[in-house]
Amino acid sequence: MRIYWRILKFARPFRAFVPAYVVLTLLGVVFGLLNFTLIIPLLNVLFGTTQKEAAAAMSQAPPFALTLEWARDWFNYHVGRQIAENGKVAALGFVCGAVVVSVFLSNLFKYLALRLIVGVRADVIRRLRTALYQRLLTLQLGYFSQERKGDLMSRLTNDVQEVENSVVSTLTAVIREPLTLVGFFVLLLSMSIRLTLLTLVILPVSGFIISTLAKRLNKRAQEGQHVLGTMLTVLDETLSGVRVIKGFNAEGWMLGKFHDENNRYARLVRSMGNARDAASPLSEFLGVAAVAGILFLGGRLVLAGDSDLSPSEFITYIVLFSQILVPAKALSAAFSNIQRGLVAGGRILAVVDTEPSVQDAPGATAAPPFAAAITFEDVSFRYPGLDHDVLHRIRLTVPRGRTVALVGASGGGKSTLLDLVPRFYDPTAGRVLLDGRDLRTLTLESVRAQMGIVTQESILFNDTIYANIAFNSPHATPAAVEAAARVANAHEFIERQPQGYQTVIGDRGARLSGGQRQRLAIARAILRNPPILILDEATSALDTESERLVQDALTHLMQGRTTLVIAHRLSTIRHADEIVVLAGGRIVERGTHDALLRNPQGAYFRLSHLQQAVGAGFWFLVSGCLFLVASGRLGLVAGCL
Repeated sequence: MRIYWRILKFARPFRAFVPAYVVLTLLGVVFGLLNFTLIIPLLNVLFGTTQKEAAAAMSQAPPFALTLEWARDWFNYHVGRQIAENGKVAALGFVCGAVVVSVFLSNLFKYLALRLIVGVRADVIRRLRTALYQRLLTLQLGYFSQERKGDLMSRLTNDVQEVENSVVSTLTAVIREPLTLVGFFVLLLSMSIRLTLLTLVILPVSGFIISTLAKRLNKRAQEGQHVLGTMLTVLDETLSGVRVIKGFNAEGWMLGKFHDENNRYARLVRSMGNARDAASPLSEFLGVAAVAGILFLGGRLVLAGDSDLSPSEFITYIVLFSQILVPAKALSAAFSNIQRGLVAGGRILAVVDTEPSVQDAPGATAAPPFAAAITFEDVSFRYPGLDHDVLHRIRLTVPRGRTVALVGASGGGKSTLLDLVPRFYDPTAGRVLLDGRDLRTLTLESVRAQMGIVTQESILFNDTIYANIAFNSPHATPAAVEAAARVANAHEFIERQPQGYQTVIGDRGARLSGGQRQRLAIARAILRNPPILILDEATSALDTESERLVQDALTHLMQGRTTLVIAHRLSTIRHADEIVVLAGGRIVERGTHDALLRNPQGAYFRLSHLQQAVGAGFWFLVSGCLFLVASGRLGLVAGCL
C-alpha cells in the first residue's frame, strides 16, 4: 500500500477536502443506516405490537442523550403518539414519511461527497501527469537512450489512465465503505452482541480468498503493463519507420511482431479479467452463505425464546446484516481493481523518483555573459554500461569568437565532446570550463541560454513555421522572425507556402524538404542570437543545392560567434580557425586546414585525399554516363548506372 499512499500525496493539502468529505460521508452513512432501522417501527405498526409502547409514550418523551437508544426511543415515542392520537394508518404514514426524508438526506450527502471527491480525483491525476512529464523533461539524454520511447509514452498515457480508473476512482470506496461497515457493525452490536460475534468469525474467510485473488492480479498486472509498453514501442517504430518498412516489404514481418505482443496482452487481460470478475460473485456468495447461517442460528434462538431480539428486531437484524454485503462487495471489488492501478502507479513513480544525473549542484550560480573561452581540461567520458571510455583526457581551448571544427571517423567521440558543452552529459573525469568556471558550478538554464544548437537531424514540431522559428521566444516579433528567416535563406520558400509563416509543417516538419527543415532550424538559432554556436553535421544529409543554401546561412550565423562544428565534408570547414582531428576518443592532430594538409602522414591529409578520390570517382562515373547518352549508346547506360 506504500504506492497507494504515495499517489494520494498528490491530493495535498488534505485539509482542503478531507474534513468536509468525512463529515458528508458520515452523514450519508448515518442516514443510510437510519433507513434500515426504521423497519422496526414500520413492522411494529403493521403487526400491531406498538399499543403498549404507545400508551407509555403518551406519558413523556425520553431525555436527550447522544446514543442509538435515545434515537430509537425518541422515534418510538412519536410513533406511539401518532397511533394513540390518530390511529395506525396515520402512524404508518408518519413512518413512511420519515423513511422518504431519511433516504433523501442520505443520497443528498452522498452526492455532495462525490461532487467534492471528483475535483480531488481530477487534481490528483493532473498533478501526477505533470510530475511525470516534468521529470521526463529534466532527465539527462542518457536516460532516453536506455529506455524505450513507447514504454515511456505508455506510462504517461495508459498508466496514468489506469491509476485514475483503478486507484483514484476507488478513493470513495476506500473511505466510505469502511465507515459504512463500521456503522453497520456498531448498529448490529447494539442489537445483538452474540449474533454479531458470529459474523466476525465467518467474514475473514471471504477476506482471505479475496486477498489471494488480489496477489494473482498484481502479478498479471505487472506483466500486462510491460507488454503494453512493448506493444506501443512497436507502434512508435512503425509510425517512425513506415518508409523503410514499405521499402523492404516488411509489412508482414512487422504485423507478425505486433500480433505476438497484441495476443500476449490479450491473454493477460483475459486472465486479469477472470480473476477480477471472480472476486465480486465470490464475495457475494460467501456473504449470502453467512446471512443464511445467521438466519438459521438466530431463527432458532428466536423460535426457542432464547434471543434478546423480538421477531421484528430479528428481521431488521437480518436485513441490516444482508446490507453488509453491499459495502463489503464494493470494498472487495475496489481492492481487486486497485491492484492494476498500483502496478501502473509504481511504473509512474519509478520515473518520478529517478534523479537526473545532470542537474544543478547545490549553490550553483548563474553563468555570466560569455567573455573568454571554453576549455576542456583533461576531459574523459564513459557512457553508463560501457566498460571503456569514449573520450580520453581531452585538452582543448576554444577562444571567444573563434571557430573550431571537429573531424574524424564515425565513433571517434566528436558528438560526445560537443554534448558536454551544454551539459547534456557531465564528464566522468576532468572539467569543462566556461570562462574558467566549471560548468557543474553553474545553473543549467544559464549555461544553455548562451548556446544555439543545430544538428544533422532538424528537430521541428508539428506547428506553424512561425512557432518553430520563435520556439521558446515568446517575445519575438513578426519582424524579428522574418529577419531571422531571411538570414537563414528561408524567407523565399516560406513565402511560397500556402499560409506563409502560419503554415503547419506536419510531424517533425514532414511537409518540408531536408534543406528547408535545416534552414528553419538555423533561423531558430539566429533568432535566439547565442554567443556560442554548436553545429553537429548540419549539412551532411543535404543535396548540393540545399547544402549551398544552408552553408550560406551558417556562414551568416557563425559571424562574430564562438563556434564548435562537426563536419564530415572537409570542404565546409576549410576556413575554421582550428581543426581538431579525433580518433578513438583522443586528439590525434590539430591545426588549420592548410597546415594539416602539409603533413602527408597526418590523419587529416588522408581524410581529405580520400574525399577527393571519392568525389573524382563519382564525377568520372557521371561524365561517362553522359558521354554514352550523347553518343546514343543507351544500352550501356543501364550498366553504367
